Amino acid sequence: MGKLHPATIPPIDWGRADHLIELALSEDLDLDGDTTTLAVIPQETLCRAVLRCKESDMILAGLDVAKRVFEIVDPEIDFTALKKEGDLCQKGDLLAEMTGPAQSILTAERTALNFLQRLCGVASTAHRYAEALRGTDCVILDTRKTTPGYRNLEKYAVAVGGAVNHRIGLFDMVMIKDNHRELALLGDTDGIVHAVERARAKYPELAVEVEADRLEEVEAALKAKADCIMLDNMSDEMMQKAVKLIAGRAETEASGGITLERLPAIGKIGVTYVSAGALTHSVKAADISLDVEVAK
Repeated sequence: MGKLHPATIPPIDWGRADHLIELALSEDLDLDGDTTTLAVIPQETLCRAVLRCKESDMILAGLDVAKRVFEIVDPEIDFTALKKEGDLCQKGDLLAEMTGPAQSILTAERTALNFLQRLCGVASTAHRYAEALRGTDCVILDTRKTTPGYRNLEKYAVAVGGAVNHRIGLFDMVMIKDNHRELALLGDTDGIVHAVERARAKYPELAVEVEADRLEEVEAALKAKADCIMLDNMSDEMMQKAVKLIAGRAETEASGGITLERLPAIGKIGVTYVSAGALTHSVKAADISLDVEVAK
């Protein structure tokens, strides 16, 4: 495990999560509410509902968020979790059950499922990527390529799935890329040294990572004593040369063009980390249903 990115699960920021839930409910209900349910289901009707997994090898993440949706819609809904976060679920498994007013359960259904399916999809994808590196010392990282507003929840789901969080935002680490050097008029390789010097002077408490897509830039990052060097869009062959050149003097991150199929080979090269935007930006929502029956 690298030093810069410990394997911890970030807590859910309920202030942000509640804001997202309220926004999602508002766009679903507008001013008139759930017109179909209000027209068809008598107000006094009670029901039992279950959340059911409908696919194999799904990692559960976000069940507390789904529970929170039901609580916000109606505190009288009784929600009982039947699985826990991080569980590997199979088709047909029951994840949770609810009892309470039928109108409220149906009104909350889609919003709760949207959150749960998305987060389970992220966790399941993270699990597959982490498994592809099993047996190596390499760690899979997420990126900032998250759904706007969902970063805390999606990075939470990544960690539940067994991958590791990279920087949370622009504030908790310095990452010097080619655009930064270009706009700071530090475009040559010597500019890497000057850029790191500026970063350390202004934010001495933060780790500094430097993007490099050529071996000359790797050498400059080493000269600057960067904490981590991003090997950007390198072939496996060039990456091997870079790792040999670095020789443990900095942590390394393989990034760009990362696919699930490529991970086992990259894991054997000796990089500290591999980052993949696909953990969050290309995720398919998990298949989960809510099934109801009249309470007896």
